[in-house]
Amino acid sequence: MKEILTGIADLIFPPRCTTCDVILKERSRLPFCPHCTAGIRFIRSPLCPRCGIPFTVTEGEDHLCGECLMTQRPYAVARAVGLYEETLLTAIHLFKYQGRIGIGKVLGNIMADFAGGIWDMNVFSVIMPVPLHLKRLRERGFNQAVILAREIATRFFLPIDFLTLRRTVFTESQVRLGREDRSVNVRGAFAVRKPERAAGKSILLVDDVYTTGSTLTECARTLLTAGADSVAVLTLAKAVSDHDEPGNGRKLN
Repeated sequence: MKEILTGIADLIFPPRCTTCDVILKERSRLPFCPHCTAGIRFIRSPLCPRCGIPFTVTEGEDHLCGECLMTQRPYAVARAVGLYEETLLTAIHLFKYQGRIGIGKVLGNIMADFAGGIWDMNVFSVIMPVPLHLKRLRERGFNQAVILAREIATRFFLPIDFLTLRRTVFTESQVRLGREDRSVNVRGAFAVRKPERAAGKSILLVDDVYTTGSTLTECARTLLTAGADSVAVLTLAKAVSDHDEPGNGRKLN
C-alpha cells in the first residue's frame, strides 16, 4: 500500500533534485539527480581519526593529521559526510541563506544515515545543535543546526537539547576570517545554562559545516567545563584547505 501511495504521489508531484530542481526519473537513496550526486565527494578513509579530515592517498590506515598531533582537541571525535563543495555547498546555501527548510530536513536525514553507519548511536545521551546568538536567530528566522539535529534525534529516538548550550556573545561572521581570527572571535562566546543538564552526558554536537573547527571546539570546551563526560561532533560538510599537513601527506583538496 505504501508503494502504491508513493507511486500516485510521484505522478501528481514528481520528485525533484534537491539542488537543481530537475525531475528525477526514479527514486534513489539520495534525493539528487545523477549530475548532482556526482558532485558529492563523500569522506572516506584514510582520514584523521580525531578531526575527520581526509587525505589524498586512497590507501592506507587512518592516522592523526599534523594539526591533531600538535593540538589537543576538546572533542573526542569529529566526522562529516562530505566535502563542502559543489552539491553540498549549494544545498547548504539554499537551506541556510534562502530559507529552504525542506532541504534542511533532507540533509538531516542524510546525516542520520551517515551517523548510523559509523557509530553506535546508543552511546550518546543527548544531541545538541550549535546555537545561534539571539540577534542572528532573529535575522535568519531559524537555526539550521536545530533542524539538522532534530532529524537525527528523531531517527535514533534520542533527546535533543537546544536550550542548555547558549551563544551569549554576538560575534563577527566567521566567513571572511582566517583560522587564528576565527578562534579568537568565538573565544568565550558560549555558556551552559544549568550545568547539571550537561553533567555526565555523552553529547553529540551537530552543525552544518566544519571549517576550521573553531566554533565546534569552543562549544565542546564549554560543555566539558560544565561537566559533560564527552563530546563528539557531526557535521554535514567539511571545508578542506589546500595546504599540506606536515609529515602526513597532503589533505584532500
